Amino acid sequence: MKILLIGEYSRLHNSLKEGLQALGHEVLLVASGDNFKKYDVDYSLHSAFVSDFWFIQRVKNGIFKITTIDLEKIERAIRFYSFILKQKEFDHVQFINSDAIESYPFLSRILYKKLFKTIKSRSLLICGDETPVVDYLLQQKMKYSILSPYFEEKSLEKQLQFTLKYRTKSYRKTFDSLYKNCTSFITSDLDYKIPMEAMGYHSHFIPNPINTDTIEYKPLVIEDKIIIFLGINNRSAVKKGSHFFEKAVEIITEKYPNQVEIIVTRSIPYKQYIGAYNKAHILLDQVYSYDQGYNALEAMAKGKVVFTGAENEFMKQYYLTEKVAINALPNVKSLVEELSFLIENPEELKAISKRARAFVEQEHNYSKIAEKYLEVWSQISNKN
Repeated sequence: MKILLIGEYSRLHNSLKEGLQALGHEVLLVASGDNFKKYDVDYSLHSAFVSDFWFIQRVKNGIFKITTIDLEKIERAIRFYSFILKQKEFDHVQFINSDAIESYPFLSRILYKKLFKTIKSRSLLICGDETPVVDYLLQQKMKYSILSPYFEEKSLEKQLQFTLKYRTKSYRKTFDSLYKNCTSFITSDLDYKIPMEAMGYHSHFIPNPINTDTIEYKPLVIEDKIIIFLGINNRSAVKKGSHFFEKAVEIITEKYPNQVEIIVTRSIPYKQYIGAYNKAHILLDQVYSYDQGYNALEAMAKGKVVFTGAENEFMKQYYLTEKVAINALPNVKSLVEELSFLIENPEELKAISKRARAFVEQEHNYSKIAEKYLEVWSQISNKN
């Protein structure tokens, strides 16, 4: 098959691409690289003209201030249109979400419609913010979610705009268009599976693909200090609950001044981020999730002990009886207690590290996951 993957926010599509290629398929990944993260792509939608020259940036900022028109979104649409004009036939296209090309919704709909004329087999992946997911989270039926900070303090709405935008009329119309025109829908973890099902949408649950062939597992060796890593993405820090981790590591530093080393980074490119946490024993990911996202799983594959979503629902989904990650709660006291236990019981760190790698190999192997995608894509429709 010749497969087109559109959009990339976590390296999920890159890993899926590698799995599909291992099975002998031809794959093309089209995306912007997701801002500062700079993920690898085959055809870039990055708004280089508008973003990479300071004098053009000043013009862009001036136009946005006066008219609220975002030239970066327009440039990405132009680049995608240029790609469509050059593209050859594909057997299947998958969108990473309804805002896969990161443009204005009305432009996305026009461009998607043009793409639909040549590609009949289409899938929409729900692996992050999406209209039905946000609709459900706004009902506050989950004990916590990425919108919990918003419920507690409405002034955070601006900081959560990348999530809340999916409830607006224009983004909702774009999702509805994809729902109507895609033949299959896929959720990547329980944080999306639960809301989609609750909102009445049928989707296939396929765990995140992780390329364990290229990710080396290194058994934890604790020679002197236990190294704790916190990588903060300024744009998503609120919905990941990063401030809980920041407060927790402050307390841990005071409590164990000679036993721990803390590494904190902010909004650095993906490859630099990976390099920064390689020597860590513990990685602090997020507190508002039920399941692991791509970054957490990749760290687990390396043998890191990750504080992330590992709720009871997750344990039941995979029939687990022992921890493969630490269920991080939005509670500083809980985080400090979990960290303290691991610092005082380093053998438990090593045990979780081994189980984490084994879990990823068993449940997230990239080629096995790619096979599941192919199976779903081969079905006519999952909406009936």
